[in-house]
Amino acid sequence: MLMSAEAYRDSLRALSPRVFVNGQQVKSVADEPLLAPGINALGVTYDFALRPEYEKRMVATQQGSGRVTNRMLHVNGSTDDLLTKLEAVRLLCRESGCAQRYLAHDALNALHQGTKRADDEHGGERHARFLAYLDDVQARDLSLGIAMTDAKGDRSKRPGQQVNRDVHVHIKERRADGIIIRGTKAIVTGAPYMHEFLVMPCRTMTPEDADFAVCCAVPVDAEGVTIVSRPAGRPGEAAARFSNTYGQSTGVVMFEDVFVPWERVFFAGETVEAGFMTTSYATHHRHSCIAARAGFGDLLIGAGALMIEANGLDTDRHAHVRDAMVDLIKIVEGFYACGVAASVYGTRDPSGAVMPETVFSNIGKLLLATQIYDMHRLAHYVSGGLIVALPGPDEDHNPETAASLSAVLAGRPDIPAEKRLDVARFMEDLTASNQGGWYSVISLHGGGSPEAMKREIWRNYPVEERSALVERLLDRGILDEGKRTSKQPGRCCETGCEPPALPARNAAE
Repeated sequence: MLMSAEAYRDSLRALSPRVFVNGQQVKSVADEPLLAPGINALGVTYDFALRPEYEKRMVATQQGSGRVTNRMLHVNGSTDDLLTKLEAVRLLCRESGCAQRYLAHDALNALHQGTKRADDEHGGERHARFLAYLDDVQARDLSLGIAMTDAKGDRSKRPGQQVNRDVHVHIKERRADGIIIRGTKAIVTGAPYMHEFLVMPCRTMTPEDADFAVCCAVPVDAEGVTIVSRPAGRPGEAAARFSNTYGQSTGVVMFEDVFVPWERVFFAGETVEAGFMTTSYATHHRHSCIAARAGFGDLLIGAGALMIEANGLDTDRHAHVRDAMVDLIKIVEGFYACGVAASVYGTRDPSGAVMPETVFSNIGKLLLATQIYDMHRLAHYVSGGLIVALPGPDEDHNPETAASLSAVLAGRPDIPAEKRLDVARFMEDLTASNQGGWYSVISLHGGGSPEAMKREIWRNYPVEERSALVERLLDRGILDEGKRTSKQPGRCCETGCEPPALPARNAAE
């Protein structure tokens, strides 16, 4: 069943999670103004799946079960699925900024791979449990919060070495009917308005960390679960021209002796396979992040173009703003191209799921993580300082103001001042507000730090094959004999290491 945004909102009213925002307990998540932008953003993922023009991108048929499902809950069956998912995430995030539900897609794909690998190694029914859970999630069109990033405690110590074990979620007790888990997940996007949490380890584990290698599904309102959350976006702020409508909260989720029945437990101490699942999730998620930030880049490019126009500049005559816009486009489409390449070169896992190519996925995510601040800088450059100098919207029509803001802050005569002020506040919201800072930090650290991506690139890039290539060329005596290997002048090229011969006419002279 594909839900609408309104049906999703109603489904939240049937739940009773223990949620605190700004120090106050929330009575009804669905009706809490401080969470409304987040619920609106999730609503986009539901409504877009019902729109005929987006059906090919937003709806998929699950291989195996034949179930029609939202793309954000689909396990990839082909490289075309990877590319379509990339397009779907970009579509959603150019509308909502951050659509959140692509995290569920990434986790479900990684679990499909990891549980099958664990069963192949150890036997058991992990994969069957997962497939039953996947079918239920798709049938009910659920929103899943990915509870992965632990509080971690002392970063220099492994989970099993921490003085306070609750800084990582772990198995406290194993029972005949299930497990008891405790611990804290520190960053769960959209936590208050999820249906369930997928609890996952956030790092590879050693045998001594077996209690921390746990993966399970927990209802958002299960006994013992407490969510301490930020507001979603900038609700109620008139100057927040985007994030008063769309935004995401992040929550700290505490699990205090939460019971999980075995049918909802996918890993319980399998350190090797849980580690594989974690790194698989990272690849899937970095692939999705590429599309998400490309969608955000679309918003910056569009707002930048409108600011240039409203400021009275012409990109045909003012090359400096045109060049800045080209640089912004180059960044956005450059890392998105890595996502396209990762899709095209995707591979089929033994579980049957198809995953994006690891190196391209990590390079794309590394590019966006390290260039997000350049994206903001370029957006600021083409917009001008007005984006952080405007008085609040309440002053736009203040009769006590000596001069009319609409008269003195207009740019081009054919563009009303209020339109210029609108787009200026939109750009401020995306790049120079606390919400703009949030987008920067999740771009840098979401899906792992740049260091994690560098490790994955180095671990998976075929450096030895490249070394073998050069060894083979050296063995053929290329360098010793000065043979040509390329047409680039000065690098064993057609002119070699000697000056070219003069033409015959000059030589005769």
